[in-house]
Amino acid sequence: MRNLTLTVSLILIIASTSCDSAADSNTNSGVSGEQYSTTEIQALQVEDGGGGGGGREVDPLEIARESEAERAQPIRRKIIRNGNLTLQSNAPFEAQARITSIAESRGGFVVTSKRSSADQLSGEKTTVEMTVRIPSERFDEAVSEIRKTAERVIVEELKGEDVTEEFVDLEARLRTKRALENQFLEIMKRANTVEDALKVQTDLSEVRGEIERIEGRIRFLENRSSLSTIAIVIQTPATVAASSGGFYDELSKVFSDSVEGALSFVLGFVRVILSLIPFLILVVLPLGLIGRYVLGRYGISLSEALLGSRAGGDKDKEAS
Repeated sequence: MRNLTLTVSLILIIASTSCDSAADSNTNSGVSGEQYSTTEIQALQVEDGGGGGGGREVDPLEIARESEAERAQPIRRKIIRNGNLTLQSNAPFEAQARITSIAESRGGFVVTSKRSSADQLSGEKTTVEMTVRIPSERFDEAVSEIRKTAERVIVEELKGEDVTEEFVDLEARLRTKRALENQFLEIMKRANTVEDALKVQTDLSEVRGEIERIEGRIRFLENRSSLSTIAIVIQTPATVAASSGGFYDELSKVFSDSVEGALSFVLGFVRVILSLIPFLILVVLPLGLIGRYVLGRYGISLSEALLGSRAGGDKDKEAS
């Protein structure tokens, strides 16, 4: 039990040290650091195998030769290349068809395609938006052919990102994690208790999760570097809308404006009347009924009250 725990701890320390050295190194040192960690793990297997009988003898000279052979292999650079093109064409739909043919003839394909037609009298542009993916080794050739599909290149932006160092680092980490996975599998075979087996299984699950994440990142970089992405916008030249029409056009416009103004006045008047109706019903009518009721109790009619108020007003004027 104690020896098994010590073995697992040593393996985790070695794996952590090898991953840190691979992340901080450059392209060449990344491969070298991974080989060193693998050698340590193999040496640990020899030491542990002496007691359990599950190890195998490893020749140090053979390990050194394998490490030198891997470092001597040329590294293929991984470069992600993308492009953005804005083109001007009198026939954007024809240019769209030609670009589709260019992409497919070079092993690529169209990811998205969108058309937007506009009214020529409004001065707007007809636009086509496309996104194509081309094998990276034919990127320059495809861009050159796409330029020829339009009368004018308005905007051209080409970008490249070198991910070789990250790719090599990921491969080194992946080899280290797989070697660590194999060591855990060997330890699990020699586990004597359920507790030991569960502990090794937990560590093994964590290592396998890290392997899956590394493999996913490697697949992503492989896809982005093997296929370049080109975003294309094709638009027609801007047209100038007619600024003035004939006499009859102007006359009809004035007449329509006057009719529209008259209708607006009528609608405003109707709106005022309709808004006064609730006020008359809810405010004026109740006040009139209340006033008539009060005057009726004193035997005064509404006409007499109005005449009395007028007479009082005349007397005040004569006195003054």
